[in-house]
Order: sequence, then structure tokens, then C-alpha cells
Amino acid sequence: MSEASAPSEAPGLWAYLRYRVNRDLRGAGAWFAARWRASRLFRLGAIALGLGLSLWIALFVWLASDLPEAEALLTYETPLPTVVRGVDGEIVHSYARERRVQLQYADFPPKLIEAFLAAEDKSFFSHGGIDYLGTLNAVFDYARKLGSGERAVGGSTITQQVAKNLLLGDDYSITRKLKEMILAGRIEAVLTKQEILELYLNEIPLGRRSFGVQAAARAYFDKDVGDLALHEMAFLATLPKAPERYGRKGQEQAAYARRAFVLDQMAANGFITEAERRAAAARPLGLVTQRQERSVDAGYFLEEVRRELIERFGETAEDGPNSVYAGGLWVRTSLDPEIQRAARDALREGLLRYHGARGWAGPIATIDVRRGDWARQLQSSPLGISYKDWRVGVVTSRSGPSARIGFADGSEAPLTGLPDRLKAGDVIAASPAGNGWQVRTIPEAQGALVVEQAQTGRVLAMQGGFDHRLSDFNRATQALRQPGSTIKPFVYAAGLDSGMTPSTQIDNSRFCYYQGAGLGEKCIRGGRGGQFPMRYGLEQSQNIMTVQIGMSAGMANVVKEIEKVGIGKFPPYPSTALGAGETTLIKMVSAYGALANHGRLNPPTVIDYVQDRRGKVLWRADTRECRGCNMAKWDGKPMPRLGMRGVQAMDPRTAFQVMHMLRGAVSRGTATVLNSLGLPLFGKTGTTTGPKDVWFIGGTQAMIAGAYVGFDRPRNMGGYAYGGTIAAPIVKSLIEKTRSRWSDLPPVAPYGVRMVRVDRRSGKRVFEGWPSDDPKSAIIWEAFKPDTEPERFTRQDAIAAKRNEIIALIRAGRRNAENAVVDAEEEPIDDIGLDPTGL
Repeated sequence: MSEASAPSEAPGLWAYLRYRVNRDLRGAGAWFAARWRASRLFRLGAIALGLGLSLWIALFVWLASDLPEAEALLTYETPLPTVVRGVDGEIVHSYARERRVQLQYADFPPKLIEAFLAAEDKSFFSHGGIDYLGTLNAVFDYARKLGSGERAVGGSTITQQVAKNLLLGDDYSITRKLKEMILAGRIEAVLTKQEILELYLNEIPLGRRSFGVQAAARAYFDKDVGDLALHEMAFLATLPKAPERYGRKGQEQAAYARRAFVLDQMAANGFITEAERRAAAARPLGLVTQRQERSVDAGYFLEEVRRELIERFGETAEDGPNSVYAGGLWVRTSLDPEIQRAARDALREGLLRYHGARGWAGPIATIDVRRGDWARQLQSSPLGISYKDWRVGVVTSRSGPSARIGFADGSEAPLTGLPDRLKAGDVIAASPAGNGWQVRTIPEAQGALVVEQAQTGRVLAMQGGFDHRLSDFNRATQALRQPGSTIKPFVYAAGLDSGMTPSTQIDNSRFCYYQGAGLGEKCIRGGRGGQFPMRYGLEQSQNIMTVQIGMSAGMANVVKEIEKVGIGKFPPYPSTALGAGETTLIKMVSAYGALANHGRLNPPTVIDYVQDRRGKVLWRADTRECRGCNMAKWDGKPMPRLGMRGVQAMDPRTAFQVMHMLRGAVSRGTATVLNSLGLPLFGKTGTTTGPKDVWFIGGTQAMIAGAYVGFDRPRNMGGYAYGGTIAAPIVKSLIEKTRSRWSDLPPVAPYGVRMVRVDRRSGKRVFEGWPSDDPKSAIIWEAFKPDTEPERFTRQDAIAAKRNEIIALIRAGRRNAENAVVDAEEEPIDDIGLDPTGL
């Protein structure tokens, strides 16, 4: 028969098939009708079968009507924590409420997969989503335990567990089990076996707040899955049955028994040899009680990062796909672990040094020890400390000269060094001493320290208090304090912009202002009367000279200068020139960064860029475009360059002049404690009225550091408290600990600045002699804008300067207490060749 004739026979074949079907159906119908008429029992059975089938169809339709779509698993994203990296790319922290790590199927060791198959679903690769024999066994077990309160064996396949964990939830009911079975079939039709296993091994809850085998491997063994031994893999496979049981203290025998069962099943299924089974069964559990957390002690910095991320991307999965606690973000920060550790230690040393021998400052907190659950109360509190060998504990009892301290793990020990005010229930810091513990004092005064790159605004370190576990209030970003004399450089900048020069003579004798018709004019006197160059006023932090400059430049221009560098909006009052407004430490450090960066202001940033879980950049701090950087081939033109960062907030020449004058504050002014470091440092101390706050801000042209110390509820710190004696040593300690990170290159002047030799006392230009390394050298280099250089210095000028100086000293001796200045003034240090006083 030819191929051409084959199609003609098709209609005959279909006719034959229809004939057979109709005949058979008619025969079946006739048989059914005859049986229906002949047997009452048949009729009842048929009715029962029909009703049962109808009920099953109705039940299936009801159960399946509101089931989630299995196709959703094709785009399912595992909730992942946010991972934070430091400036060097190393992981420094993660924001996680659950331990989760997502791996690909190829990342799971084969033996680990086999361990879970042996324990949970040995026929996984052969069934279609439901193990009917296992399900039947579960039904019998459920019927046997009905009413006993015991939970029946699950009988669920791995596919069913995926349906339960990801789509249904964990409610214990027959309805959920039926829905689970329906979904399992659908999942098998949508995903491959490998994709189902990948979801399962990434999502299965395994105790210790761990989801997935990688997170559990870290939680129980502090290892990655690729480093696990056979007995450790078998232990992880025991956990799905009872996630919170086998890893607990006191459950070791149950864990050994369950692990032995898993190993037996692996051997029975041919996954391992008998010798491997025996060797693994003989190994101890090897569980770790405390895993090594990959986190730098930078709580204030990391909390600032977390706050910014939540503000930008949301906190939980409900807030969006890139949330902090579910989006799996990768965050590159500017945190420098080395500088951060140095900043933490330097601030703590400074606070303890200031506290000195003042005695015990009181408890950190109090709890009710009479309830008997003091250990649980202590565990649930966020209090802790990471300083030397100190620990936070609670005084469980106090009787005269003896007391006991208890810790969060429930242990107790004798306590010594008892202050009179110490009582039971006080939460304190203590350190080991002999067979017990000794009371330690947390300084009552607090403070902050910030280190920032001047050219980028990137914050390298931030310490907002003694320890973030004791107080999460970040004094670097949240504490509004009066900046005191640290505001003065920007007053002087306004003066320079108005036409003054570093050599301009300013009267330091008195400042008079009109108070109204009823009060008339009021005058206040300065620290050292006479005319002095502007430089002297800034180096020695002279209040009268500062106010004179501010009023001459116009206070409206002064507050505009302060606002342009991001410090804040202040009223145009004379007191503003002395730091009477309020701002934060990080804003002040950023403003000093503009001085070092030729007037370009870069807002402070703690995050460089943020990537999603697949590496796509979602946000970056540096938004400059580099046109031509991604060319496939060089076009022969010059290399493309990025534009400058930040905004030009100040005249670059003015910024350099102020910075150059502030170098004198370190070499012979109020911050000479830093001079021994041998670096080209500039900076300014600050001491507010009281004194209530003491400051130092400064650094090099590349890096700026700022610190302040004060009580959280401002009060007098003592008459000896100055920025140069308390805050500046903190920055000095920081630099000493990170000396190799600070450049010793001299600052680079911007275009339009002329360096001229001047006489330091008069500010006039000299042509004989050269500046020397002696801080008190009579001749220094001074920075001027073009055509503003001073006149030549003569011998007559020297005689007149000395005469005026003697007259000023005589007048100063006649002053009385009513002429005191309204704001704190830095202690003057020898500048004109006279002996310092009051030191």
C-alpha cells in the first residue's frame, strides 16, 4: 500500500473506534441497568459510591480553590539578612533576626543531601510529590494517637515540606495536610527535583534561629557546609524532626540516638559504607556553644548605617523587595576597622581619665531581684560591655561589707570594692578580682569621636559614647551641643572674605555695644589688651577679637558662612561668634573638612553603595558620572576624569588661610598637646560657658578628627576643664594608635594663594631672615590673597609693638571681675614671648 493511499483509510479507522466505544458503553449501561433493577444492595452501593465521589470532588474543589499558586516558587526570593562590609571589603556585620544564607544546589555537598534524603524522604527522586505508603502510615499513627495530645508522625515528603514551609504554614490539621498533598503534586509539575531540594535545604528551620543548612552549620559547628564532616552532616539531618530539641544542653543522648538512626539509614540506602557509619557514629557531637560573630565593635557606626538603610529601603519584606531584614542587601560602608578600634579606645581612655578618682557613678540600671528571675531579666536586657575583661551583672544580695553578683548565664560570685550606695538589684560593671569580681565605674561624663576623610566626606570611624551596649544614644549625630570656640574659624573666614587678612590688626582691649535707651552702652574687656594680628586671635582663641571681627564683617555674613558649611542656622547675634548656638559633632567635623578641602563641602556619609542580592547597585553616595569610562575600545583621547565631589561652600583661598592659621593653634596656641606628633596638623579647641562642653576638631588636609566631652544633661565640668586638656588629648591618642594612617605631607595651597614671610608679632612683611622650625620663631610664613600682602616691618614697628604690649599689661592688671567675658575663653599660651599665666 502506497503512502498516498494511507490517509484515505483514516475515516474508516475512526468510524470503527466510535462503533466499539458506543457498543461497549451501551453494553455497560445495559449491565448497570439490569443490576440496578435486580439488586437492592447494588443500588445502595452505587448510591454510596456516587455520593462519595461527589463529596471527594467537592472537597478537592474546596481545598484547591484558595491554594496559593505553585508557580510563585519560580520567582520566590529567600528572605536574607543584610550583609555589611567595611572599607576594605571584609564583612564587619549583618542585620539579621534569623540566620539565613542562600546557596545554589551545586554548593551542597552530596553527602549532606543524602543525609537529609535518608532521614526525611529516601524515595524523593522516584515519587511524584506524595509518598502514599508514608501517608498511610501517618494516617494510622494519627488515628492511634487521637485524643492523647501527642503529635502523629508527619509522613510528609520533602516536596510537601516545601509546600508547608513556603506556601501554607505550620498549623496542625488534616485540612492542611490535604492541601499540602495537592500543592506537592503541583510543585512537582513546576519545579525540577534539584530546584525543590535547593528550596528545601535553604529554607528548612533547624533551630538556633537558623533557616537552611548553611546557617545551621554556622550556628551548631561554626563551619561552612563544605567543611562539615559526615557525623556533622548527619546531625543536621536530625534537626527537621525537632529543630529546637537536639541542639539543647541535656538532650545529648536523644541527639546521639537520632544521629545514629540517620547514619543507619544512609548505610541501608547505600549512601555510605558500614565502616563510614561506625566511624561517624563514634564521633562526639562537637556542638559549639558560642559561635564567632563576624562583627567589628562599631555599634554606633553600624546603627547609623542601619537607620539610613531602613529610611531608604524599609525594614521588613512588607516594605519592599530590598528591605534590611529580608532583601539580602550587600552594603559597602566607609568603616575602617583599625581606625574605629583606635577611636573607641581613645574616647574611653579620655572619659576614664576625666572621671579620675571621682568614685562610683551609680548603677547602669536596676532590676527587681526579689522576683527570683534576675538571670532571665538580665538576659532579656540589651545591656553589655566590651571593655577589657569587664562584664555586666546584677547585685543579687548586699549585706554590709559583703555582696554577690550574678550574670546572665545564671552564675554568681562574691563582689568586692563595694560603694556605700550599692544595693541589691543594681546592674553594674565588674571585672575579675581574685576569687570574685570587683565593682567598676562607668564614667558619668560622655562624649563622641568622629574621623572623616576631608576630600570625600566618608566617615571612617564613629564612637558615640563609652559603649553602645550601655547606651545607644549616638552623641556624634544626635547630641545637640554648643560648639564654643570651635565655631571661631568660620567667623574669621567671614572676616577674610570681607577684606581682612591674617595680618590685620584687631583690637583686643574691649568690645562695646549699645543696649538701648534705658541701658545705654556696655563694654566688656579682653584677655590681653592691645592691637594684635588676626592670626593671634585665632591661635589663642581671643573672644574680644573674634566678636570684633564678626561685627566688622557683619554678623549676617558670619551666620551665612556658618550655614554654608552645614553647621546650622544661627541667629546673627554677637554671642553666635563665640559658639552660643547648637549643632552636632559630625556637622562640625564635616565643616572642618571643607577647610582642609579648599572650601569644598562633602556631606558626611557612612555608606558608599548598596547592592541587591544579585549584585546590582541600588544606591551609591558618589553620584558623579564618568563619561567614556566604559568604552569598549580606547579612542586615543585623554583618560576620562571624574568631576569634583561636593559643593564649593567657601572661597578656596579663604579656607586655606584659615587652615594655615589653625596650624598655629597646634604649634603654639591652645592645642599644643598635639604638637609633639610631628604632623602638619591644624585644629581648634573649644570650651563652652561653665565649662559644660570641651571640644577639639582638626587634623591634616587628608583626614579630620573631632571629639567632645560633656555630661548628657549639661552641667559644670570643673574649672580646669578645657578643650586643650581633655578633648585634644583624646584626638592625640587616636592619632598615636593609627600613626601610619596620617600623612606627613605639607598641605597644598590652592591657586591664588601667596606665601609671604611676616613678623609674627606685628603681622608685617619682612625681607631679612627666614622662618624656622621653632614654634615661637619671630618670622613665619603667612598665606595671603593676591595684592593683600602687608607692609614691610621696621625697627620702629618693633619698638611700638613692645610699648603697646607693656601698656596693655598695665591696663589688664587694673581690671576687675565685673569685666569678665560672657563666654568661656581658651587659656592663652605664650605667644609674644611673655610667660604664660594661669597654667
